[in-house]
Order: sequence, then structure tokens, then C-alpha cells
Amino acid sequence: MRWSRRIVGFACAALMVPGVVWAQHAGHAGAGHDAAAGQSAQPVQVAAASASPQDVTYQADVVISLRTSISDGKLVFVGTSGAITDKVNPDLHVPENAVVQINLVNDDGAIHDIAVPEFNVKSDNITGKGAATAIVFRATKSGVFEYLCTLPGHKAAGMFGKLIVGEPPAQEKIDALDIAQDPTRVGTPVGDREPQHVTFDLETTEVLGFLTPGSTYRYWTFNNTVPGPFMRVRVGDTVTINMKNADDSHHIHSIDLHAVTGPGGGAAVTQAGPGQTKSFTFKAMQPGLYVYHCATPMVAQHITNGMYGMILVEPEGGLPPVDREFYIMQGELYTAQKHGAPGHQEFSLQKLLDEKPEHLMFNGTMNALTHDHKLKAKVGETVRIFFGVGGPNLTSSFHVIGEIFDRVYNQGSLTSPPLTDVQTTLVPPGGATMVEFKLDVPGNYILVDHALSRAEKGLAGILEVSGEENHEIFYSKEPVDPNSGH
Repeated sequence: MRWSRRIVGFACAALMVPGVVWAQHAGHAGAGHDAAAGQSAQPVQVAAASASPQDVTYQADVVISLRTSISDGKLVFVGTSGAITDKVNPDLHVPENAVVQINLVNDDGAIHDIAVPEFNVKSDNITGKGAATAIVFRATKSGVFEYLCTLPGHKAAGMFGKLIVGEPPAQEKIDALDIAQDPTRVGTPVGDREPQHVTFDLETTEVLGFLTPGSTYRYWTFNNTVPGPFMRVRVGDTVTINMKNADDSHHIHSIDLHAVTGPGGGAAVTQAGPGQTKSFTFKAMQPGLYVYHCATPMVAQHITNGMYGMILVEPEGGLPPVDREFYIMQGELYTAQKHGAPGHQEFSLQKLLDEKPEHLMFNGTMNALTHDHKLKAKVGETVRIFFGVGGPNLTSSFHVIGEIFDRVYNQGSLTSPPLTDVQTTLVPPGGATMVEFKLDVPGNYILVDHALSRAEKGLAGILEVSGEENHEIFYSKEPVDPNSGH
């Protein structure tokens, strides 16, 4: 292991904190305990303040060890000791007023550092696999602070976590909903049944939902999920939509289904005030995969807040069977607060008008398809994804890293011959596509919009594929990190 040559110098700089009187003791560097190991704390040992950096030694009260890595397509820190072993961007708990040493080993070969800005401490850069560095500082106040890599773009790529000092006041429990749509909720295939009368009951709601585990947003939804429910019918069906606006809503809501031939796609007859129910019936005349959304002015605001979904009109005889089907929609949030800010996020009309979203997501939240509802499948299976863009503004370049779409039903058309052997497909706001591909090799496959800076604002998903390796298709002497997405 190759250690940074300036570790001791950083120890000196970190320990000479203004307003703190340091006693001179005899001792040895690195004699502290690992925070996760639970050993008893040791006294601080430093040389006299006039000593040169080469003479400085110290004994930390708490020692924490991390490594750099790639996980689920993000740059991350990973714990390497005690209770935080193998945890990604772990919470680091230390006592107030403890001297803390954080060791960092480079395990991915890129250039990195580690810093805790609140305590004015930052390490040297480390480059090359096996290189290492450390920071040492006294945690002089309780609270929740950030540790991160300060290299440009690395925090946005995922390299940050929480340093929790002492016992911060318990946070009040937030009464918020998990509004993320489960991508496996795709309804029942129609098969070869005859046309029939189908009814869908929808409720429009305005609810406080989790955007991330540490932030919330006031979503507007169909049936408390984003996107709304996946509706599945066949061509020739007669479809009735009953739409109630919740009693506690503050706004008028409606529904416009792109599968409807009629005024406003239904919006002209479903403008419902709080507590009202509106209904209409239409005939599903043309097969395809269609978007629906609220169409009450200001329409873009209703859509960005979460009021979109899809309806599938299957052709006569239904779609060919596949092993897995998933329902995914891309959306945007325009908030006054910057992406990654904790707490409640407020809607920004100006950012909406400027088309500058702070958050982009699949299925409503930052963690919907990377943590809460990872897609799962097996080698040898064929996957079908119903993909749509709620928007309201950005076109998606939908791509699955490490896969090629065998078939793409462009623009959601089910009667046109599908495109074959496609790498990335364009889907406009208010548009949809259906893609199918067979899984040949196990691993994690990352779903993205190939306008890739959007991944740093939350737009990513994970398809976990399990099964036997196939070295005729993919082989490397390097072991594959199951969390890397590579």
C-alpha cells in the first residue's frame, strides 16, 4: 500500500486548531481505535507546536477507514472496518470533541481526496490504486456534517456522506408517503380475449412524499403514485374513467389520455374541483402505448408535480409473451432548492419556465429504481420495458448500459415493424416506447437517459440480472464488482 507522503503534515495542520491548547506527550502515530470496533478511546498525542511536520505524531480517539469505489454506476466511499464494512457512503458516528482520523485508500485508480469542510480539513489528492491518505481533526461541535471528495464532479457523481458528531437532536418524524411507482405493476396481459367494458377508478391527490430519504416534495398524483397506475386494455374495449379529486385537494385536476379520440383526450369533461368526481367513456380504437396526464392550467405545473402515467392498448390477440415486464416513466422537478439539498423542496415556477430542472427521476423519486424498486431478472429471460416521458419538457435518450435493444417499438406504435438492434432510443415528452431484449450475461445494468449529466441529478435505475456466466459472450480476467454496473 502506498501512503500519501503528506499524511503527517495534514495531521499537524488539523490538530493545530485555534483556541485549543495541546499538551505534549510521548506516543506513536496511529494508536487510536476504529470507530466501528468499539475499543476504548485513547488520549491525543502531538509534538510541540514548534516541531516540524516530520516530527509530529498523534494518537486519535477514533479511527475510521474507507476506500474509494464504483457502485451502481456512481463514485462512492465504502467502509472497510467494523460495522461500516462494505457499506456505501456510510454514516460516520463519532463522539463530540473526539480527535478523529479518517483513512482513505484508493481502490479504483482515479484521483480522489477526502474533506470535511465544516472542520476545515482536506487531504492530499491520491492517484493510482493502492494509494492512501488520511485526515485528522477534532470534532469540536455536535451535529450532522458532510464528508466528500472535492474533485470537480465527484460529489455530483456520488462521493459524499454524513459525519454525525455526538448526539444531534432527534429529528422529528416526517409524515410523508413513498410515492415511487413499483415498476412491476403492469396489470394483466389481455391475451386473446374478446373486447369488453373496462372501468378504471382514479383519485387525484396532493400529498407530501419523499423525494429522497432526507427530503420531501408536495406531489400531485393519480392514486398516490408517480407515475400513476398502468392501465391495460385491448383494442376495441369500451373504457370508463371515473376520476375523483380528493376532498383535501387545493386545486382543480383532470385527465387527458392520449389514447382517447375526443375533446381534450377527456380533459374537457373531467375538470374536477376538490371533492368532485367526473366520468367519461371512450372506445380504444387504435393499439399503442400512450401517455396520460393532468390537463388543467397551468398544465406543465400539474405534470411536473407528478400527474402523468401510461395506458397500453394491446392489439387483437395481445402482445407476445415475455418473461418480465416493467413500467418506467421519466419526469422532472423544478425546485427552489438545489439538487441534493435536505429538507422540504418548494416548487419554482421560474425554473419551470426556464426549463432548468433541479431533479430528474425515474418513477417519481431519486431512489425509486436504484434502491427501492430495483428491476430484477435472470439470464436467459426476455425483458420488456414500457417506457414513457411525463416531462413536461425534456426529451429522453433512453439507454441500458451494457445491453442492446433487440426490438424497439418506436413512438409506442405496436402496428409498425419494430426497429432492431438499437443502442439508444429517443422518447419525447408526452411520448412512449416499448423495448425488448434478451439477457445473456449476469450483472448490474444501469438504465439512463444518455444525456448523461442528468444522471447526476438522479436519473438512473438498476436492472439486476442473476444467473450463470457465459464466457463466449463476455469474459474478463478481472473480477466483476457486482455493484459496479461495469
